[in-house]
Amino acid sequence: MRRWHSTLRAVCMPTTIEETGVIDRDKERRELRRLREAYEHRTHAIPSDRYSRTNPGHLFALHEREVTMAAMLRAEGLRSLAGLRILDVGCGRGATLRQYLEYEADASRLWGIDLFPPFVEQARSASPGLQIICGSASELPFHDCSFDFVSQFMLFTSVLDSEVKQRTAGEIGRVLVPGGRLLWYDFAFNNPANPDVRGIGLTEVRRLFPRFSMTHRRITLAPPLGRAIGRVGPTFYSLVSQLRPLCTHYLCLLKKP
Repeated sequence: MRRWHSTLRAVCMPTTIEETGVIDRDKERRELRRLREAYEHRTHAIPSDRYSRTNPGHLFALHEREVTMAAMLRAEGLRSLAGLRILDVGCGRGATLRQYLEYEADASRLWGIDLFPPFVEQARSASPGLQIICGSASELPFHDCSFDFVSQFMLFTSVLDSEVKQRTAGEIGRVLVPGGRLLWYDFAFNNPANPDVRGIGLTEVRRLFPRFSMTHRRITLAPPLGRAIGRVGPTFYSLVSQLRPLCTHYLCLLKKP
């Protein structure tokens, strides 16, 4: 790990806080504390099988997302993740990082960061060969241009403070090399049953990453609908998921200039 970072120091110059934008640190700490409390609450409040692969609706949504992701990567000429330095921001229990191994990503070049310590411990336990750290996405502990590929799945909608959200976007842009890609997956609409999240549409994605080019797909049935339809079977789920007005998430592939 130390030798890898030494190489990065030789290639990229560090960025000062002034270059990424100034933020009220007390305000940031309050938002991070709120996020930890929200994650803690959700781990106890959500039924344990809701996001299990034995839940048909969730499993079919995962399949749809992966098929769409693979098609978008292929369209961009990325038929493999081999050799890429990859960071998953808000990596949770590490499932996305482990999936990247199936796309020939190098374990030694896979990094994850998450704010919630129990998730970090579970990710480390399930992914002993990967680099998983506990920390905030609004202050990534990496040098400029450290990664060729960054992903975020369901992180930004959990951040309610606009300044923290913008700084997080700036940090992602900072650690990406020119020409590097960001894979974004998040929902676009507010959830009236969950006040701890806020939907993000394409206009806001573009505002967060103003100079990035972007392709996108609208996918994933609204989760309550997806869970209900999933009980019928994969064919019916696939047919209904083609009705894009019923889908609530965007999968985006952005490219840094």
